[in-house]
Amino acid sequence: MASPNPPPPPPPSSSIQTLVADALREASELASKEIALFRTEMTNNVRSLFIGLAMMVLAAVFAVTAMLVLIGALVKFVATLVGSEWLAALLVGGGMLLVAVVLGVIGARAMSLSNLAPTRTSRQVRQDARALTERVSG
Repeated sequence: MASPNPPPPPPPSSSIQTLVADALREASELASKEIALFRTEMTNNVRSLFIGLAMMVLAAVFAVTAMLVLIGALVKFVATLVGSEWLAALLVGGGMLLVAVVLGVIGARAMSLSNLAPTRTSRQVRQDARALTERVSG
């Protein structure tokens, strides 16, 4: 009489080699994806840096213009001592100075060194390391 369940086939001798090869291939793919993520994030961060730099240049242009207008207002005020021509120049100069301050603050925030750190890549690497650790230990 034949046994109801045949014995299981012996495990292939190359199963450990296959697992190691698969692990190396997956690690290589993961590393290339992490590098691509890092490049993308750094490109975006450098782009933000240049936008911040452009804002700072614009702030400088507005500040210089504001100073010229304010100087013109002061000259007109001293020259006339009476009248409202200087008041209009003073208001325009004050408004331009306000715009320069706002652009300067926005530009300074965009140029912060903390904005250049690849935070998403770091977070993704930590998650991948945890997943690999769980996979190897589990």
